[in-house]
Amino acid sequence: MNKLLQVNNVSKNFGDYKALNNVSIEVPKGSIFGLLGPNGAGKTTLIRIINQITMPDTGEVHLDGEKLQPHHIQHIGYLPEERGLYKSMKVGEQALYLAQLKGLSKTDAKQRLKSWFERLEIGDWWDKKIQELSKGMAQKIQFVVTVLHTPKLLIFDEPFSGFDPINANLIKDEILKLRDDGATVIFSTHRMESVEELCDHIALIHKSNKILDGNLLDIKKAYQNNTFEVGLLSPTPEETATLLKEKFDVQPTVFKSINNELQYRIKIDENASANDLVSFLVSKGQLTHFKEVIPSANDIFIETVAKN
Repeated sequence: MNKLLQVNNVSKNFGDYKALNNVSIEVPKGSIFGLLGPNGAGKTTLIRIINQITMPDTGEVHLDGEKLQPHHIQHIGYLPEERGLYKSMKVGEQALYLAQLKGLSKTDAKQRLKSWFERLEIGDWWDKKIQELSKGMAQKIQFVVTVLHTPKLLIFDEPFSGFDPINANLIKDEILKLRDDGATVIFSTHRMESVEELCDHIALIHKSNKILDGNLLDIKKAYQNNTFEVGLLSPTPEETATLLKEKFDVQPTVFKSINNELQYRIKIDENASANDLVSFLVSKGQLTHFKEVIPSANDIFIETVAKN
């Protein structure tokens, strides 16, 4: 697996406070990598080190096989959580200025901006000042400026903040297209539903330490625990409920249904199979609902942080 970014044993202290403790991650080329963690975990410090805003005390960062150097900043696009547009400048004037800072000629920048403004339907904003735009509108401008120079590595810190659902979905689709066109994306967010939709790989940082990382599907498989959500219409519900509780690890659950069935989460022995559970249930009544409970990114986040 080719790696675009490698962070090797990075530590960072601010006085007596340890922001990162010997953290290593590998970001595969052409992937969307979720950098997760509670507030204050160390995610922003790591992002700033990758962007060379601050330097690590120990450890190294490599981009595309080379030790990180100042010129690599041209290959990185960074959308920070705290946006940095100049409110009194006009949109077009500011976008051109920021594009040229990233190495684009004025002519090339204008052509690319025109294309992006048309795609996002913001062409009539060119002569508006940033202070005239809503938070979501300004967010679109910052997104365009971040991706305009087609960097190898894109870092989005809470990219959907300020967006309504329609525009959040629009930006999500653009991020996926950028990935499909060859960009590698680091995606930091507290919105676990976005992690489910976008991320191929994740790393979880907690209290300055990396406590989990890997392919998201592999992590989900590791957190599976043979639990199933079931709905059962039984002619003798009280008797069946008692029997289920005696035989299995059973917890009540609620899901939408047009029936008045027994609704449970049932955990079975690791040596048993789903077919075993189904066979038992259909012998006791009509099975109306059966679904394996796959741990969500949110479940994994909460469980792993709680353990650590």
